[in-house]
Amino acid sequence: MSTVKELLRAENDGTLSFGDYTRASKTKLDNYEFEGDIYKVKTFAEITKLEKNGMFVYESVPGSTVKNFRETDSEVTFKVSAPEDVQFTLELEPESEYEVFIGGESAGRMTTNLSGKLSVSVELATDESTEVKVVKC
Repeated sequence: MSTVKELLRAENDGTLSFGDYTRASKTKLDNYEFEGDIYKVKTFAEITKLEKNGMFVYESVPGSTVKNFRETDSEVTFKVSAPEDVQFTLELEPESEYEVFIGGESAGRMTTNLSGKLSVSVELATDESTEVKVVKC
């Protein structure tokens, strides 16, 4: 899966793609407007972070590339790739239960904490990608 060289872009299907884990130094893009919201991305080999209207949306360690990111009230879907295993955190509804699917398989149900954070680890080989779907129960 290729990285997003422009750091953040809108796709024709109404989703967002962002992140470039091949960068050696931290790079960011501010004030990207998409569907009435303002996005900011910071990305490099060690971390990728996405904010929407100044609020946390996504963060991964190490850095990752995310394609076709879509967030609704009931689910978040995207494809993630990284140079190795990756842990990502999403900001969702506080103290709510979600079922997490990785590569089409259920990884189980997880509950967000008081601030709505949900952290998931994904095993990946170099430049391998997998689909992630997080559905509110």
